[in-house]
Amino acid sequence: MAKRKGDLNTVYISERLQECLRPIAHCALTTVVAPMGYGKTTAVNWYLSQRAQEGPVHIVRVSVYSDNLAIFWKSVQDAFVHAGLDFLADCPCPTDDAGASLLSDDLCRAFAGETPWYIFIDDFHLLTDGRAAAFLCTLANRLPQSVHLIVASRDRFLPPEETVRLGRRLCLIGTDQLRLNHTELAVYAHRCGTQLSERQIETLLYSSEGWFSAIYLNLRTLAERGALPDSRSDIYTMFSAALIDPLPPRQREFLAVMGLADEFTVDMAREITGYDDAEDILAALTGQNAFVTRLPDGCAYRFHHMMKECAQRAFLTLPQGRQQDYHRRYGRWYEARRQYLHAMSAYHRGGDDHALLRVIRLDAGILLASLKPETVLDFLDNCPAETLKAHPLALLVLMRSMFNWRRIPKMLELKELLLSAISEAPDMDRSERGNLLGECDLIMSFLMYNDISAMSRLHRSASTQMSRPAISIQNSGGWTFGSPSVLMMFHRQNGALDRELAEMDECMPHYYKITQGHGQGAETIMAGEAALMQGRFSDAHIHLERAYAQIEGNGQENMALCADFLALRLSLCADTPLRYTPEQRRAALLGQHNASWVNIFTAACSYYYALLEDTDRIPELFAGHRLSSVNFLAPGRPMMDLMENQVYLAQGAWAKVIGRAPGLLAACGGLHYALVALHINLQTAAAYAMLGKERDALALLHTALAEAQPDGLILPFVENLRYLKDLLSLCPVSPLTEQIADAGSRWLVRCCRLTERDACPAAFASLTQREQEVAALAVQRLSNREIAQQLFLSEGSVKQYINQIYSKLHIEGDARTKRAQLIQLANS
Repeated sequence: MAKRKGDLNTVYISERLQECLRPIAHCALTTVVAPMGYGKTTAVNWYLSQRAQEGPVHIVRVSVYSDNLAIFWKSVQDAFVHAGLDFLADCPCPTDDAGASLLSDDLCRAFAGETPWYIFIDDFHLLTDGRAAAFLCTLANRLPQSVHLIVASRDRFLPPEETVRLGRRLCLIGTDQLRLNHTELAVYAHRCGTQLSERQIETLLYSSEGWFSAIYLNLRTLAERGALPDSRSDIYTMFSAALIDPLPPRQREFLAVMGLADEFTVDMAREITGYDDAEDILAALTGQNAFVTRLPDGCAYRFHHMMKECAQRAFLTLPQGRQQDYHRRYGRWYEARRQYLHAMSAYHRGGDDHALLRVIRLDAGILLASLKPETVLDFLDNCPAETLKAHPLALLVLMRSMFNWRRIPKMLELKELLLSAISEAPDMDRSERGNLLGECDLIMSFLMYNDISAMSRLHRSASTQMSRPAISIQNSGGWTFGSPSVLMMFHRQNGALDRELAEMDECMPHYYKITQGHGQGAETIMAGEAALMQGRFSDAHIHLERAYAQIEGNGQENMALCADFLALRLSLCADTPLRYTPEQRRAALLGQHNASWVNIFTAACSYYYALLEDTDRIPELFAGHRLSSVNFLAPGRPMMDLMENQVYLAQGAWAKVIGRAPGLLAACGGLHYALVALHINLQTAAAYAMLGKERDALALLHTALAEAQPDGLILPFVENLRYLKDLLSLCPVSPLTEQIADAGSRWLVRCCRLTERDACPAAFASLTQREQEVAALAVQRLSNREIAQQLFLSEGSVKQYINQIYSKLHIEGDARTKRAQLIQLANS
């Protein structure tokens, strides 16, 4: 017979489970994996509360609510801000290995120190993207010992090889540790104020198999009704019967409605339900229901997944019109707080297509890009044409999104709807008509990519008609699709360079006017690159300085990186000092937490060091040929391949360069990249020459000279002259070949001088080139972490190099005295 003394909502963590949780403090990663209702979150929260009572500790809690990476990333950012760390606030969600590595570096820096950090990620099973699990494994191997990741999931997510690799750094907690055994069930029941007979304990243990939620519901039913429920009842029926059905109608509807939210505040509950006493209802529910909890921030509430499931079932019993009304209230709440993905979903469920399109326009395609294209296409296929035409600004955003997803037929279909909407509105304000038609032209210009003449016509048309900036383009985004060169993008026809430069000068001011300066400085950089290609180094320097002046302070980092690439190449041709060393520039970029910018600069540095044949300083991404791990945008990929080709040449991988050529040239042909194709042909000629295949090399060299002659392009030949010098002497003499030979000889001398200038002290002669670089920075009293940042290495690799240096130089003692001896050796 049940005897109600205690609290059914009491938290019970058995001594056995407490012992299983204890290793968390010594492990980099702990996984808590069990089906719903086994108390995963309760166990971890209890453990964290114990750690907080024992001394100073930092805790970050992240809840996963869907498989949308954008929503998950927002949860991560909010959780870190709540923990007092705002460095992730402006960071984009990492989508490839390079972005993940950058985030790992940021986290390692942020968590430096002795105070323990615990990062708890709950409901990880909802995040179905496999990259998330891979990132956690990588992070666990890199984080300081004071940081502990705890991940709760219904499903196993660690690959077997990662389990082995993590070894003792991994703590595994599963169903066997979480379920209650016979003794623990009896203790738990007693603490809840329920006295069970031995037979009842056996029956309950058999029917529940130690499942915490099932035991709780049985004890609650026993306390309320004096008997255990029918063992044939499913868990949701038991749950509803015990926790929802007995409630008054207003509270039942409150639960049904708020069960739609991931988490919510009192204000949100009050606005969504219309209940002025929402706070009192929540206080009552949290006091008598273990499945409604107040989050540690003290402001928000959350339903357990079992409660959400039953609440949502109850919601579906409400009249259809009432369901739609609640969904629309949710939509208005999220829209007002710029949570546009949530708002779109709520309005869609509420059948309010007009409101959904309004949110699409407000979002301007930013968060919309995180949705699967099929989701948006399905909405468009089911949305009436008249509704779509009532929202022309949303149609513009959708057109741009379709272009980004390469759904060109749908983009053109939306364009026709837009034009139809405009033609069917004779009373439309003349200014707004011009803005719509102008922005339509702007978006259509993307289909003419790198045909400056065609793009210019549309840009001029857009500029003439528009009286406001475009809504479908954000000027904070990249302009070159990840390419570090403007000229490589827009030189599409041999002999047309002067015309292309003139068209660029005419086109860009119109584009800037309607995009708030997006890509500012592009035409100046392109002119500087053209001068560099033609050997007019003073002109190139003037254009470079003008570009830096245009870009300064306008936030167009993408264009500044293009200027940096021009500066690096120019520094090999003339005495033009760099504004900063590659190491300094990279360190500054890391502070901005933008992986795409770091990738652009990494490509530029890889090309620069490959030209110098300084293979030890080529960043690992290119030196190790791991470009497949980075999500490059398609128009920028041929430039990355060109730079990787130069790395292969510097590494002596001649056959690799030749084998890649047909595929790379085909990609260039599809995009009309004449300058990129010229580089690749010369690189291939160089590879043939180094393999002694003179006939093949000469054929390519003759073709390249013929293609370069109309525009007077010499730099691609100069940059490969160390491989082609003997072959060039076999070509017919012309002003172009004479200019190449003259500039090339000076270029080679300058490269040698730059390499010698970076030579190490005589005492370091026994070291490899990479060890010499590490030693040189150590002598400057840089920390291991700072050395790692400057040399594109991990901190662990730097430690290994330092130990090798001390061993080779016979330096002994503790860390401080060893560094002092190294400095003394360098200065001796």
